[in-house]
Amino acid sequence: MNKNDICTLEITSISNEGLGVGRAEDGRAVFVPMSAAGDICRVKILKVKSSYAYGKIEEIITPSRDRKEIDCSSFGRCGGCCFRHISYEAELAAKENFIKDAFTRIGKLSPKFLPIVKNQSINRYRNKAQYPLGKNREGQAVCGFYAPNSHRVVPCESCMLQPEIFSEIAAFITDFIRENKLSVYDEAQRRGVLRHICIRRGHYSGEICVVIVARRKIPEIRRLAKAVTERFPDVKGVVLNINREDTNVIFGEEETVLAGVKEITDTMCGNTVKISPKSFYQVNTPMAERLYEIAKEFAEPEGKCIADIYCGIGTIGLSMAKEARSVVGVEIVESAVENAGENARLNGFDNAEFYCADADNAAEILRRSGVKPHVIVLDPARKGCDRKTLEDLAELGADRIVMISCNPATAARDCGTLEELGYRCDAVRGVDLFSGTFHVETVVLMSRVEK
Repeated sequence: MNKNDICTLEITSISNEGLGVGRAEDGRAVFVPMSAAGDICRVKILKVKSSYAYGKIEEIITPSRDRKEIDCSSFGRCGGCCFRHISYEAELAAKENFIKDAFTRIGKLSPKFLPIVKNQSINRYRNKAQYPLGKNREGQAVCGFYAPNSHRVVPCESCMLQPEIFSEIAAFITDFIRENKLSVYDEAQRRGVLRHICIRRGHYSGEICVVIVARRKIPEIRRLAKAVTERFPDVKGVVLNINREDTNVIFGEEETVLAGVKEITDTMCGNTVKISPKSFYQVNTPMAERLYEIAKEFAEPEGKCIADIYCGIGTIGLSMAKEARSVVGVEIVESAVENAGENARLNGFDNAEFYCADADNAAEILRRSGVKPHVIVLDPARKGCDRKTLEDLAELGADRIVMISCNPATAARDCGTLEELGYRCDAVRGVDLFSGTFHVETVVLMSRVEK
């Protein structure tokens, strides 16, 4: 097999990155975007490795039964969605396979796999958007999303995952940038000023915060903020975030409120919560509530001490605080910890406290505070936990560990480590918060095994 070869493939499965997988005549796996299990297609080979290859569809000879009409003109050019061409039932089946494969193959685990929980609304469900700014061929400012495997900005007039008002706000700001000839950051040349438009909305409150990320402050920025709040009454604040670094990280450390306030309020699991721009908050609020309900079912928090590690603004721990004896949260983002403490006070919980620290230090903080948790809740980033953190937490001897993860592969790896440290993987359940994409949340129950 060589680059630019054309071969006929039957797509037999979907990879955990949302790519169709077929086998070439020489036995190599060929990964094909925008294909569906059951497709028979002519594929052009784009990249060849020793045991696998990548290709693109030249012609669909026999379409899969899973295929449906594509409802987004940017699909395939934008790197966001990968499943807008197949039925939702087929997408859910693929995600269940991702989870089962990760836990059995990577983690070498044999839990009970509970049925995946469907998304209540597969479109317009996100409460947060991060639009990179760039320039088109004519040198005009554009905003949208990155193309697959690149930082080339693909304009998107109306993303099917975002509320329509997000597209309206992004278009309004982009027009202002064009009309006033404001400088847009060029990542390749590392020049320019304006980098991202970030929008977050409270699902139930409707309150919106807009963050403009720039390399420095410019004179027109307050006029832009004023124009946004006048045009969109639901925008309660516009914040300038300064990021001077040449990095893929969106936010810098410095923030200035240009108009209104920087925090919005929302409701999560019946609790009022305040959310600052850099705080983690699940992007699909109704499904996050279902996710936390399952975590609560696994934790059985009645009368117990709950340690909430990677606690963010406290939403998971506070969802259990009414039943729990106490909740102790640990989070590295200072503004999130401040939000968590305020959220506890807002909802009248005097049995919850939160510490600003890295998860590596969580076990030591709990020991120093005299806390011996009955249940540890872990909600790490996609990269998962490092082994030392897991070892330190396992030494606390909690009866249960409940892990929430947006990456089945790292969750399976970490749960495999926890089995080595004296826990048994009892149950795993997927929750689809991110319809249209290959991402899926997983909740895992680990129980302490008596030695």
